Amino acid sequence: MRWLVNGAPDAQIDVTDRGFSYGDGLFETIAVRNGQLRFFGAHYARLVLSCRRLLLPVPDQHALTENATRLMGDDTDGTLKIIVSRGPGERGYRLPKTTQPTCAIGFSPEPVTLSPVDGIVATVCTTRVSSNPATAGMKTLNRLEQVLARAEWDDPAVAEGLMQNMSDDLIGGTMSNLFVVLRDQLWTPVLDESGVHGVMRAQVMNLAEDLGIACNERRLTPGVLEEAEDVFFTNARVGVWPVARIAGYEYVRHPRTLEIMRGLAQRGVIECAH
Repeated sequence: MRWLVNGAPDAQIDVTDRGFSYGDGLFETIAVRNGQLRFFGAHYARLVLSCRRLLLPVPDQHALTENATRLMGDDTDGTLKIIVSRGPGERGYRLPKTTQPTCAIGFSPEPVTLSPVDGIVATVCTTRVSSNPATAGMKTLNRLEQVLARAEWDDPAVAEGLMQNMSDDLIGGTMSNLFVVLRDQLWTPVLDESGVHGVMRAQVMNLAEDLGIACNERRLTPGVLEEAEDVFFTNARVGVWPVARIAGYEYVRHPRTLEIMRGLAQRGVIECAH
């Protein structure tokens, strides 16, 4: 993976950086397809909103895209990661009087993999997601819950793990958002206390509206997996991951899932093209 730190190659990050000490910062993971930063406008909008919520300086959009282009070079497909932290600070939780943010951008060339229409195998994690409206929806650097959840399985056949909060509500995957097809409609967890407002999640919800498919944000409990006609995960890199099996339940592709995948493919999510 190639990196620029505050625009400089091979730069080091100060050990007193609050991103390292406290997870005081944010990140974005963006798919690069055909030399373009897919849905960059949506990623940048979320980054801006999150920076404002965390009282962080907002990175310059032009500088981000310029540095991304430098890193990508001649590679046309891969993953771009943007990390913004509050930067160096003295010991203690109190915000520094002067903020000198750190902005690290990394790029990893990767081939494009098509979404498996037959579906993935997923598991239900025992590690829970905490509830906190102050940080809900954002991609903060605090990912320890997801790290512990991902450590629960080592089976290469299992692609994702489903996480719940302390109230037993389904929230999403360790690195993805959850959708359920139920009564010919889409259902997705409400994320006012936990989880991440995923860019691909928003794309699916917008597409569903355009297609006239009802999409409901609700508090979903594990019982919905038994009722569901189909289940799929989404994230910025994979597009849609239909689920073949989870928690003892098996699913085949519902027409609504296939309709969403076709619509996303037409909007540039080439992983969904079959």
